[in-house]
Amino acid sequence: MALQVGDKAPDFTLFSSDLKEVSLKDFAGKKVILHFFPMAFTGVCTTQLCTMRDNFGFYEGLGAQVLGVSVNSPFTLAKFKEDNSYQFPLLSDFNKDVSQAYGAFYDEFVFNLKGVSKRAAFVIDENQKIIYAEVLESAGDLPNFKSIDDIVKSS
Repeated sequence: MALQVGDKAPDFTLFSSDLKEVSLKDFAGKKVILHFFPMAFTGVCTTQLCTMRDNFGFYEGLGAQVLGVSVNSPFTLAKFKEDNSYQFPLLSDFNKDVSQAYGAFYDEFVFNLKGVSKRAAFVIDENQKIIYAEVLESAGDLPNFKSIDDIVKSS
């Protein structure tokens, strides 16, 4: 079951595309926009993260940290980040623990792939409480960026 607004965001430590460990607790005292995406280098995932890239200055100006999470390896994420000039960390949930903890996980995906992150967006406040949660069942849908913007602005 997906996490809901009001839930405490589970802490995690994942390797970034820079091969550095990144933990949610590293951002205590900041808002975090946590985007899960199924697969690097696919059309909708690229659109999702490019939207965040294009709005990065807006989020940074509000003191929010953007993070992207998928089950891709750190090496795949490094190339994806480089090719698309993402300014924010991409984190590898290769073992699938974080996607499952947040309820953003497909047991079965297209092409008989098993264990892929669902497209999802969470906004986590300075106290690591979830203030926005959207988990999409269809990988072809995008998160509601306007709602994300509004909650980041108003909190």
